[in-house]
Amino acid sequence: MTHRILVVDDEPSVTDLLTYNLRKALYEVQVAADGRAALRLAGEFHPDLILLDLMIPKVDGLDVCRELRKSSSVPIIMITALGEETDRVVGLELGADDYVTKPFSVRELMARIKAVLRRTQSDGAGPSTILSGAGDLHMDVDGRTITVAGSPIGLTHLEFDLLHRLLINRGRVLTRERLLEQAWGTGYVGDTRAVDSAVKRLRAKLRDASPEADCIDSVRGLGYRIP
Repeated sequence: MTHRILVVDDEPSVTDLLTYNLRKALYEVQVAADGRAALRLAGEFHPDLILLDLMIPKVDGLDVCRELRKSSSVPIIMITALGEETDRVVGLELGADDYVTKPFSVRELMARIKAVLRRTQSDGAGPSTILSGAGDLHMDVDGRTITVAGSPIGLTHLEFDLLHRLLINRGRVLTRERLLEQAWGTGYVGDTRAVDSAVKRLRAKLRDASPEADCIDSVRGLGYRIP
């Protein structure tokens, strides 16, 4: 299966480098040089993953991510020259799955792309496994769907995997480090603040569906659990 990747960056040297290496790895690639083009191509190209620079013209990367997350769970890896922690945290809280900072290692970025795509693949074969939580929350593991009181709620692949790990370990505290390993994958080299940002988004979506559905407890200094 050939995966489609949308590269969003306004620096030709970066897009040329990424396009060459991605096509060499047999990915199908499209490039957008600004935020408006990125949003248009996201709808036309239907990428399996987006590499999104923050500092792009017309519509910046954070606003592109915010707009995409209104209707799409497509995995997003943010690429930025900004080193400030707040920019990375905002990106993660908006729904980005991962981030790298410029200058980046192409080898590391390719490994992260593979890890994200591997995590988001699901063959849906076999009978469905149903897990339940508070507030009439039900997870169809193989169908990768979540319902609360019979109504579906939209989660990104990462949010789904986080909730899945917590549900199958009910009553146990999962540390941030363990969640990073299990939900992001063993090859992930980011920090644990990515976990906090993802859990914050997940809890907000559960609360929006039903106040009782937010069944995730924070355990100070350790991590998270579902009682």
